[in-house]
Amino acid sequence: MILLHANGQEVLNWHVHPETIVVCVGLLVCYWYALQVWRPRLPDAGAVSRNHVIFFCLGVLTLFIAGGSPVHDIGEEHLLSMHTVQLLLFALVAPPLLLAGIPTWLFRALFDRKGVRSVAKIVFNPLIAIFAFNMTLVIIHLPHVFDYQLRNESFHFFVHVLTVTVALMMWWPIITKVPGLPQLSYPYQMAYLFVQSLIPAVIASFITFSRTAVYDFYEQAPQIWGLDPVEDQQLAAFIMKGVGSLILWGFIAFAFFKWYAEEESRGRGLPWADSNEEPGPVGLKPNH
Repeated sequence: MILLHANGQEVLNWHVHPETIVVCVGLLVCYWYALQVWRPRLPDAGAVSRNHVIFFCLGVLTLFIAGGSPVHDIGEEHLLSMHTVQLLLFALVAPPLLLAGIPTWLFRALFDRKGVRSVAKIVFNPLIAIFAFNMTLVIIHLPHVFDYQLRNESFHFFVHVLTVTVALMMWWPIITKVPGLPQLSYPYQMAYLFVQSLIPAVIASFITFSRTAVYDFYEQAPQIWGLDPVEDQQLAAFIMKGVGSLILWGFIAFAFFKWYAEEESRGRGLPWADSNEEPGPVGLKPNH
């Protein structure tokens, strides 16, 4: 499907990405199987709310937009700024939606197995998760690695999968509420997300203050929308720092107000003030 023209010439031919369709359909089929077939067999399976389904489907839709829509083709063939939009969708939008869409009882069924819970405690440890996520961001933005992924489709797909995987690790202590596995109280959520906002800002600053194109691929790529390579990378830096920080600080603000409301409730001695329930995830409805 031809989407854009410049001076009468085709500049983008959006094509179907079978690997993205397979992943998205596979996720939906597994989700349907878990809810409709597996759930009745589990003695402690709880309810599945409409919000669970909506969140999960929105997460899958976000993955498709990032990896199977014109966002992917424009980012892969023309603009670093669109590639950055794709990265934000993979890292900061799809993962929290997917995690919020999975009920706690399903997580328990997946992780309450011999050896699995012990590994999960390590993988989802906040320090390990945030380190893995940020190191991945740094490595995939190194010029040689970045240019190679855009010239090699298999490696490019691997980078997408890796990005979503480490992003799920990073968001786990914020979104999920599985007994026995890492989760953060509201004050720690705010500190955790603040630290998370620092590395992307450093990467964005590096790109912003460069007077030449940082990545050879985009310097040689056909330009569209009147953007030259330097303007394009400055826009990419703004998207990474501005939009990315806006998402993270939105979660921080939500955590703060939830924490404040919780403390106010305890101070007034409301009926639920002495509840032993752990704080729920920030930004999205707790899993039940």
